[in-house]
Formats: sequence, C-alpha cells, structure tokens
Amino acid sequence: MVAEIVDDELWASPRPAPRHSRAWARLTGFIEPPYDQGRHGPGGWIILGEPEIHLGKQVLVPDLAGWRRSRLPRLPATAHIAIAPDWVCEVISPSTARLDRAKKLGIYARESVQHAWLVDPLARTVEVLRLEGGRWAIVATHAGEAVVRIEPFEDIEIEIGALWSDAGDETEDASPGE
Repeated sequence: MVAEIVDDELWASPRPAPRHSRAWARLTGFIEPPYDQGRHGPGGWIILGEPEIHLGKQVLVPDLAGWRRSRLPRLPATAHIAIAPDWVCEVISPSTARLDRAKKLGIYARESVQHAWLVDPLARTVEVLRLEGGRWAIVATHAGEAVVRIEPFEDIEIEIGALWSDAGDETEDASPGE
C-alpha cells in the first residue's frame, strides 16, 4: 500500500498493477538518464520515483517527480522532501484516478508545480498539463504509438507506445488487473 494525507484525509492505495509498473519503469528509463544523470542529454534535474513530498499538511507520493537542480541542488537527508517539484507524473489506474485528478492536481497547482503528466496505461494516453495563471491547461494529449517531445523534457523523444506494449502481451480482452 501507498499512504498519502490529502486534505486531512488518509488515502491508502494498492501497489500498482503490472501495466502501471511497466509504464512507470519505461518512462523513468526515457527521462532519468538524460535529465538526472546528464547522459546523452542536458542534465540539470533530480528525478525520483514515488518520493514522499510534504507540502504543509499534505503528504503526497506522486509516481514520478522532478526538481530542477537550481531549486533542489541535492537530496535532503530526511525521508521526505519539503519542496514542491517542478514536474509530476501520475500513472492513472482505476483505484487512484479520482485521487490523482480531483485532489492531487489541485494541490500541485496550489504549490506552483509547473508541469504534470497523467499517464493512463489502459487508455494508452499521456495528458500533458502546464500551470498557467494558477490553473492547469491541457497542452497536449498523446495516444497510441506516437514518438513525441513533451515539455519540460522536450530535448528527448519519448516513444509512448513503449510505455505499454510488448509483442507478448495478452489480448485486450484479458483482465487488466487493476
């Protein structure tokens, strides 16, 4: 289980289903080497999977988060981070969609997170949001097998079809697990 405190309410979410985990792992593989490590890319970021973020009374655990090193030069010694990220990614599943969309996005906006991605492995989409005037604007929605450049990581191409497909996958009629 993953526990979060959102608007004074404890939310416990189950561990991710395999399709969720695949999308998370592959997206990390695209972004982390060029941006966190600076390998074949610009560097300048700290990218973390499932970090615990304390924003006032809120305790959030996004699937992925990134901080520009100019705002978070190094990781804190604490088990949590008390600085809002510059980018968050939530991999949507049926059990977390309401929390991610209706609650957490509002907190991220209030805390001035500039970019959010909502990755839906079942719908095979990536929604890209940018904070504009304190509100989320949908910048793009990518679907299927597209190869795209997505802000704030537009220096690299991301094969979004790789986030959810393998030749050996079960048919679409099979139970998605979550």
